[in-house]
Amino acid sequence: MLQKPDATPAAEASAASRIPYPEFVAMVAFLMALNAMAIDIILPALQQMGSDLGVADENTRQLPLTAYIAFFGLSQLFYGTISDRYGRRPVLLVGLAVYVVGSFGAALSSSFEMLLIMRAVQGIGAGATRVIAVSVIRDTFGGRRMASVMSLAMMVFMAIPILAPIVGQGILMVAGWRSIILFIGAFGAAMAAWCYLRLPETLHEENRRPLQLRPILEAFRIVLTNRVAAGYAIGTGLTFGCLFGFLNSAQQIYQEQYGLGALFPLAFSAGAVFLSGAAFANSRIVERFGMRLISHSALVGIAAVSAFLYAFSVVDGGHVPFWVFFVSVVFIFIFFAFIGTNFNALAMDPLGHVAGTASSVIGSLQTVLGGLVGAIIGAAYDGSIAPLSLGFLILSLSSFAIVAMTEPRRLFGRNDPRGPGTPR
Repeated sequence: MLQKPDATPAAEASAASRIPYPEFVAMVAFLMALNAMAIDIILPALQQMGSDLGVADENTRQLPLTAYIAFFGLSQLFYGTISDRYGRRPVLLVGLAVYVVGSFGAALSSSFEMLLIMRAVQGIGAGATRVIAVSVIRDTFGGRRMASVMSLAMMVFMAIPILAPIVGQGILMVAGWRSIILFIGAFGAAMAAWCYLRLPETLHEENRRPLQLRPILEAFRIVLTNRVAAGYAIGTGLTFGCLFGFLNSAQQIYQEQYGLGALFPLAFSAGAVFLSGAAFANSRIVERFGMRLISHSALVGIAAVSAFLYAFSVVDGGHVPFWVFFVSVVFIFIFFAFIGTNFNALAMDPLGHVAGTASSVIGSLQTVLGGLVGAIIGAAYDGSIAPLSLGFLILSLSSFAIVAMTEPRRLFGRNDPRGPGTPR
């Protein structure tokens, strides 16, 4: 595991028990990126998938995203509890195996229904990557230091959303949509090999919880009755709804409404570049200004930009100039980078003694809630910007209201925990 600077010679003697800090951040980032890869790389191919498999309605062609996200969220409920008993490594490796099977199964699908089933299987496997990635960070760090590590990991993993649509478009032009999903499966297999060879077990023996119904229900109770954890989990889920709503609608907006065609991945990736840069900035400033001040201010920023975009769309009959929409989305992405990791860290910080279950419950709640409202926003697409911008506005205001009720006296506060900041 990660070592303290004053680690004992006995601990230093085992090379298998150590992993360098940069490799640790990179590994966690790429585990998270498996999920982004499975979503973003297929965006350019949604229309071709639907056409090849006999789906005429363009909004229905969004369902491969919805099926993946829904089961990705639901599966997280189980991984954390199991990993609190058996450890992080074995659960992660099983999840990666399921992810790879689902990927290859999706690539071989002969019907749209089979594609949705295999995308669901892929999502079930990916649930382990999210839960275990957050759990190993929480096993090792706390407080603002944990938020900093999460931000660094997010900065690295955001290279995937930047590159994935471009890679997907390139593969699509040469070999078709099935080869895109085969590429996803190969990426998952490579991650499985890396984790098998290099990832140490981060769950200490004394923190293992028995796999019995009563302790499991007790752990769930601890998570769901913790005001801070539950409040920030719901707030994050509502904010994720903005992101998922955009993902569901992005291909239609960029390619159909604005006529970008094959340039769609470039426009999408440009927004992700700003998100990645903001995530890096958060990792540099969060230990100085605190998670609450940064994330609460960013949430207000999303609401303000969304209100502007919706007002513009109403005045212009639902249609806004491309540059107005693009700049607005860039600012929303930037603000989102200052919310996701900080809200997650705030939700996880009081739950270190049940980190695995906490990660699974919180992750599942965030993803299922975000995926549900995101799917509603995507299905409401009517050829204009109005449904998306209104969805952004409603979700950001709702998230802020939840946070305000959770911590009314600590809004925009700077006195959140700093954490030990020392690797174990």
